[in-house]
Amino acid sequence: MGASLLQSTAMLRFLFLVLNTLLVVPELASAGITRHYKFNIKLHSVTRLCHTKSIVSVNGQFPGPRIIAREGDRVVVTVVNNVQNNVTIHWHGIRQLQSGWADGPAYVTQCPIQTGQSYVYNFTITGQRGTLFWHAHISWLRSTVYGPIIILPKKNVPYPFAKPYKEVPIIFGEWFNADPEAVITQALQNGGGPNVSDAYTINGLPGPLYNCSAKDTFKLKVKPGKTYLLRLINAALNDELFFSIANHTLTVVDVDAIYVKPFKTDTILITPGQTTNLLLKAKPHFPNATFLMAARPYATGRGTFDNSTVAGLLHYEPPSKSSPSASSFKNLPVFKPTLPPLNDTSFAANFTRKLRSLANTEFPANVPKKVDKRFFFTVGLGTNPCPQNQTCQGPSNSTKFSASVNNVSFVLPTTAILQAHFFQQSKGVYTTDFPTTPTFPFNYTGTPPNNTMVSNGTKVVVLPFNTSVELVLQDTSILGIESHPLHLHGFNFFLVGQGFGNFDSKKDPPKFNLVDPVERNTVGVPSGGWVAIRFFADNPGVWFMHCHLEVHTSWGLKMAWIVTDGKLPNQKLPPPPSDLPQC
Repeated sequence: MGASLLQSTAMLRFLFLVLNTLLVVPELASAGITRHYKFNIKLHSVTRLCHTKSIVSVNGQFPGPRIIAREGDRVVVTVVNNVQNNVTIHWHGIRQLQSGWADGPAYVTQCPIQTGQSYVYNFTITGQRGTLFWHAHISWLRSTVYGPIIILPKKNVPYPFAKPYKEVPIIFGEWFNADPEAVITQALQNGGGPNVSDAYTINGLPGPLYNCSAKDTFKLKVKPGKTYLLRLINAALNDELFFSIANHTLTVVDVDAIYVKPFKTDTILITPGQTTNLLLKAKPHFPNATFLMAARPYATGRGTFDNSTVAGLLHYEPPSKSSPSASSFKNLPVFKPTLPPLNDTSFAANFTRKLRSLANTEFPANVPKKVDKRFFFTVGLGTNPCPQNQTCQGPSNSTKFSASVNNVSFVLPTTAILQAHFFQQSKGVYTTDFPTTPTFPFNYTGTPPNNTMVSNGTKVVVLPFNTSVELVLQDTSILGIESHPLHLHGFNFFLVGQGFGNFDSKKDPPKFNLVDPVERNTVGVPSGGWVAIRFFADNPGVWFMHCHLEVHTSWGLKMAWIVTDGKLPNQKLPPPPSDLPQC
């Protein structure tokens, strides 16, 4: 009796201590777990559109494996490079708080993983839930090296919407019959636009609207009356996409792993680098029909593009218990969705305006109200001179296509900027004189200047820790106005304003939305227009910002921010891991 009383008293004391600890340190109550993954980068053979080729992939999967974690979990991925290409992996949209060494862009936060080498990416998912994705971040390897990151809420924390019956990742990609590495190598040599892709894909499958492709079709089977969460990811290289499901309404609930005020729409727009979570409510009864889900490009530039449509099939489970044969599905009528015109810029602007943060007590929108530093960046195309004794295929036979931010076409160094910054060895690697406003102002969306030449350099902006930043990104008409999906590594930002024409620093800021602007990591700068974003520079490290149209990144539409350490230990970048790849 005495012994059991002692045991129960000890147990009560232990429980009291545990409860006290959880009350004092509430985050321990929901501390995450560590999830381990292994990525073997290797070649494997894939056939699409009657073309068989060897592709670089992860674990022989195309698309690559899913990373599944909960908010608060630590993710540890060992990447082993078994191919001849240099490789890095970027965890697109992950905040990487104090883990900048794991962000992944080649020559920005790390040297690439060379053949036969490995590197362990180690990061914690903080304050994010929804869908993100991972992809290679060197040259054009991400055309086949990509996969979803599915972030569930913390255990026992519900979604802010009714729990779906099932969750389905839908990843858009681009298929090239040729080797994408050869495509961009050739384009950079001759100075012209690269050859376009041969198909778009849904989960690696081009679907029935392409020749020799009907068997490679993504099929989604649904039960009448059930609600499905579709996790959309645009992993295409160079194309923004419209997406719709025939005769069905979609509810947008989350973008870039941040909840939004739900709204209904027939069609969504998704740029490369963006993710969108949609609720699809199946019809209450078996509809005696099959429905196409289709995506095709939103294209605003002057260059050629892949003007084709990818489709998957939405099948309903029939009421009878007997499983229907494939032929019975074939006999059902097929409905096709109506997608907006290819260059429907007004749809793009209106869709973006509908996206708003929840901005409630549970999911606040912590928009910087006071701004410490303001920046004005032009983004667009330009030219570089053709090398002597060579004829080029750029805008003229004496020029090559280029792209720039504030007329600086970014040149990747041969060693990683983060290493150079951390060890204070920037000499010969980068300079800190990136222009905060355009060096030569002009009528940005009017008649372009005669001189379209860019300057070239590895220039960065340095921000003191926790600076509140306002950045206006302005499209230009040089070589044609065009929409540019800009992605910022290491941060989410708030989209506080957007408009067409030239940004007006007097008239436009009073109209900014500082109450419930959408929070995301990739934003489409409107064709012939501008966006204004705000963020806190609360993450020490080196952070890449670039157009997520891969051809524009290759041409130099990219730059980097350096955020210095704060005063407290949790505001400093730790030293690099011992296995950080060397250049």
